Amino acid sequence: MKLFKYLRAKPIAILLLAIPLALLGEFTHWNPVLVFFFSALGVVPLAGYIGDATEALVHYTGPRLGGLLNATLGNAAELIITIAAIRQGLPDLVKASITGSILGNLLLVLGMAMLVGGVRNGMQTFDRRQAGNNAIMLVLAVLTLLVPSLLSHYIGNEGSIKVEALSLGVAAVMIILYVLGLVYSFKSVEGPLMTEPADHKLIPHEAWPLRVALLVLAASTVGVAFLSEIFVGAVEPVVASLGISEFFIGVIFIPIIGNVAEHLVAVQVAARNKMTLSVEIAVASSLQIALFVAPVLVFISLLLGNPLTLIFNQFELLALMAGVLIAALVSADGESNWLEGSELLAIYVILGLAFFLLPF
Repeated sequence: MKLFKYLRAKPIAILLLAIPLALLGEFTHWNPVLVFFFSALGVVPLAGYIGDATEALVHYTGPRLGGLLNATLGNAAELIITIAAIRQGLPDLVKASITGSILGNLLLVLGMAMLVGGVRNGMQTFDRRQAGNNAIMLVLAVLTLLVPSLLSHYIGNEGSIKVEALSLGVAAVMIILYVLGLVYSFKSVEGPLMTEPADHKLIPHEAWPLRVALLVLAASTVGVAFLSEIFVGAVEPVVASLGISEFFIGVIFIPIIGNVAEHLVAVQVAARNKMTLSVEIAVASSLQIALFVAPVLVFISLLLGNPLTLIFNQFELLALMAGVLIAALVSADGESNWLEGSELLAIYVILGLAFFLLPF
């Protein structure tokens, strides 16, 4: 009963009702669109509880180790979903979700935070020096994703041994860079990969006992893993029945489903005029996707027998470069307003429309 009390305090707890519906639809063979819809809704609160449990553990580990936990588990839900996609042989869906996560954090989340924060508080400021350091790290992270795609055509076909070796080598370097970034962040208050815990007035974590936090983290992780298999399994039937491309599902739906709770926190802290933390949340999540999730998936794909290469199509490359460039320019002066937020959102909507109309 105590566990239920902690869970029901979260507004999105109502979406937990989608979990039994997703299970019922899967085992009784409902329309795949309904199964896809309910499994996606079920992942949303579970992903939020993973973040909440991680934040609650900060009270027992301290802020620095808590920052490390945030950096490690910040994108756990999306990592689980993409592993399920690899298991089912959908590498293009995985790469689209990597692209969509980076763009979603830099354009959708940061844009919404600047818009809401600007409307409520007027001109907002954040740490310009830290934003500059983060922008440099972000550009470097995206460049590491671009190199295999730009050079692979001169090395061999995407499935060749040389191209796979290039992806593995780049992935290894990215993980090393991620670890170095964590070490730097652990010793510095201005590190780009770890953020301070969110304002606990927004989320009542302090009431969670350690046992409850660990139980919620474990149960939510298992739940996301199970629902991810159902969700990914319904992708191809949904693509066939609705005409929505697999690419669009990966680049738009999966990032939103896996990170909606974290996105809401970034917007909430911006509304409370804590723009530095909001920017950190958006940028740190993008860095984790580029430097940790993407390379880890390359190695996991080998273990699962469905090798994944870091070869992105030209639309993904252009979108990544545009997203990183505009986010770096907007954050360069250490100030934000609702108009800049609207501009970021406009770019995201335009890219989303283009992705929707692409024929693959």
